[in-house]
Amino acid sequence: MLDRFQPKPEDKFVFGLWTLGSVGRDPFGEPVRDRKSPMEIARMIADIGAWGVNLHDNDLIPIDASPTEQDHIKSEFHKVLAETGLVVPMATTNLFTDPIFKDGAFTANDPRVRAYAVQKTLNAIDLGAEFNAKIYVFWGGREGVETDAAKNPVDAIKRNREALNFFCEYILDKKYDMKIALEPKPNEPRGDMYNATIGHMLAFIETLDHPEMVGVNPETAHEHMAGLNFLHGVAQAWECGKLFHIDLNDQRFGRYDQDFRFGMVDIKSAFFLVKFLEDVKYDGARHFDAHAFRTEDYEGVKDFGRGCMRTYLILKDKAEQWNKDREIQSLVEELNSDKDGASALLGTYSPERLAKIRATNFDRIEIAKRGMAYERLDQLTMDLLMGVR
Repeated sequence: MLDRFQPKPEDKFVFGLWTLGSVGRDPFGEPVRDRKSPMEIARMIADIGAWGVNLHDNDLIPIDASPTEQDHIKSEFHKVLAETGLVVPMATTNLFTDPIFKDGAFTANDPRVRAYAVQKTLNAIDLGAEFNAKIYVFWGGREGVETDAAKNPVDAIKRNREALNFFCEYILDKKYDMKIALEPKPNEPRGDMYNATIGHMLAFIETLDHPEMVGVNPETAHEHMAGLNFLHGVAQAWECGKLFHIDLNDQRFGRYDQDFRFGMVDIKSAFFLVKFLEDVKYDGARHFDAHAFRTEDYEGVKDFGRGCMRTYLILKDKAEQWNKDREIQSLVEELNSDKDGASALLGTYSPERLAKIRATNFDRIEIAKRGMAYERLDQLTMDLLMGVR
């Protein structure tokens, strides 16, 4: 029997080298899996049926590699991409692991650190361009403080803006076919993070010299760990035309960076997210920025990767079912029906509309009596997701 939940290239499923390549280290435990080369990880990603592979600069090339070593690694990676058919939709820079970034990168107080971060990022942008990455992501992993005595937050904003403006100009100067996506994270690894949410990032982008080049890369776990509604943030980014890339995983609310398999924890949130992406015809990469359990060997890591994609495809199928369900859609239609032609009173301001809305007599007591049937709609959704509808 044909399994219709197998990934296809048009699904644009992507894994980072750091995801399937995770050795299972955590703050309390040493690695449980042997480290694999970038070429081995890419072949694993291709083996499970994904479309693409994303990378940090140092996922592919060690930070202290010589020019000769760099050229050899890049040559080998090009061969693997040609062999497997994988593409590189997104690249990014590791500005958080090395000790030099202990006080941040672009917002660090030491100008030597900021200058090194710019130099490292320029090299990494060139690396991404070499592999035809169309999106360049910035996650400010150490951009923050443990004490507000350490930095003036206005200075931090200005330093961050200066760096982003520099990179936009560089991309334009090099004529790279590349846009930038900023990745917010409300919690960790600093005590308090700058530009912590999708909303912060959207506001910051509008202050840049080239806001048209910059969007966001929201991540499920980042929003869930802070108790935020990920769908709402994604929808705001989409409505602003700024959803350039997306990281999919799962996370228990209030916990720290679990990076679980997509849909593992909150299946209903995952469902409405998938439904939104499919309904609006989001055409970007669907990147699973997650990790297998520390209990797994590399066969288990492959199971994890396949599970991320399979869950997405099952939820995509459920979304199509939800959109076609007559009872559900009749409820949706009723909920959005135009009672007494009131929608004509709404819209763009005009003197005529102002006069009409002022002259209308609203029976607020009667209007308030209306039941919304949200309980019924939600249970129908649960029935559908649990396979009894």
